[in-house]
Amino acid sequence: MVIYSSAASLRLQYVINFIESVIGQRIFIIYDKAAFANFDTVKINYSNEEMGNEDYQIKPHPLLFQTNISPVDITVSTCRNNSCFFIHDNDSHGFDVFAAIFYLISRYEEYLPYQPDMYGRFAHENSIAYKNNFLTIPLVNLWIIDLMERLSINSGPKQSPFFIPTYDIDIAFAYKHQSIVKNVGGFFKTLLKGDIDQVIEQANVYSGKANDPFDVYEWLNELHAEYHLSPIYFFLLAQQRGQYDKNNAPTGKGLQSLIKEHAKKYTVGIHPSWQSGDSERILSSEIDSLKNIIEGMCTISRQHYIRMILPNTYRLLIKNGIKEDHSMGYGSINGFRASVTSPFYWYDLEKEEITNLIIRPYCYMDANCFFEQHLSAEEAGEELQYYYSIVKKVGGQFITIFHNHFLTDQPQWKPWKEMYERFLRVMKYE
Repeated sequence: MVIYSSAASLRLQYVINFIESVIGQRIFIIYDKAAFANFDTVKINYSNEEMGNEDYQIKPHPLLFQTNISPVDITVSTCRNNSCFFIHDNDSHGFDVFAAIFYLISRYEEYLPYQPDMYGRFAHENSIAYKNNFLTIPLVNLWIIDLMERLSINSGPKQSPFFIPTYDIDIAFAYKHQSIVKNVGGFFKTLLKGDIDQVIEQANVYSGKANDPFDVYEWLNELHAEYHLSPIYFFLLAQQRGQYDKNNAPTGKGLQSLIKEHAKKYTVGIHPSWQSGDSERILSSEIDSLKNIIEGMCTISRQHYIRMILPNTYRLLIKNGIKEDHSMGYGSINGFRASVTSPFYWYDLEKEEITNLIIRPYCYMDANCFFEQHLSAEEAGEELQYYYSIVKKVGGQFITIFHNHFLTDQPQWKPWKEMYERFLRVMKYE
């Protein structure tokens, strides 16, 4: 495929590089009209110039030829049953799909002034996707499929691997490997509350009669082996406990042994603590801690509580050796934060540069279902199946987040454990 543009643009090149990665085909951008006319292949005239009736024309919105960040006037309409914006009525496509893709995957709106949520994050209510009811679909992937169909081009191979289960290990063990002070204090606090079931549970774990309820790792190992999955585990290694950081001590033998065991079989990454969002020193220390435990490199991450502010968070991750981040999603609702379900390189809008940081967006997290959307385990399972089906339809990557403490045999969480196992069983035979 060949695209003609009347001017060079790094933003345009970035979008074309991304589309190449999705469809698995090369796309060439040229700036010479005579050369463009001589090509005998699929051609797109990305300009306001008339090049010939046989050429597919997409008239450009100014966005890709700018080098600043400023509010963009957006009116969402419908094009061929999909939401769209940057509309043109007198070209072949109906809207500037390239500029629209850039706006969404660069997270342009997150660089503009916004009202943060209670955690200081970009609130999903601010997003164009939420306001216009396309947060629950991978709109960018659908746009690319639509473009390829209109050009009569095979949209290419599906992303591999298709399903990547990931786990945030915020608290590895409920009672084991905790400090004596915490265990004793927790036991008497539970006793005073009159929660007899939990008192018995704690006593059984302390006495060795029962396994720690959060220790679901062998069960997960068996699932991964049975369904041939390659999971990723993100470990929270805050050195000091805080309001949002309640992990087991990273210096403890229990947690270190767990991480080492997982690093032998799976990919493990850092789950930067809430505290690290205010301190590069803390972030660096946590990454170094994981490196020392696994005796290897730490190049993959996901922010705890999805505490992320662009561009600062990603710049700090890059500075500290992170090559791949899994934080592109909301910690308040399930859906597609960047309206895409394929990996992409982060574009630093303030610096106007394409970085080497790979972003792998997720669309489903158990904690969103329970705490934010107030779903039952059955309803959460239906939502999980929905996202699986729509990602499969567009050939993207389906990345989920579960927490070990949602997958226990405790009465409150057993339905969630059963839901997850049931989903994996159904997925295998689809």
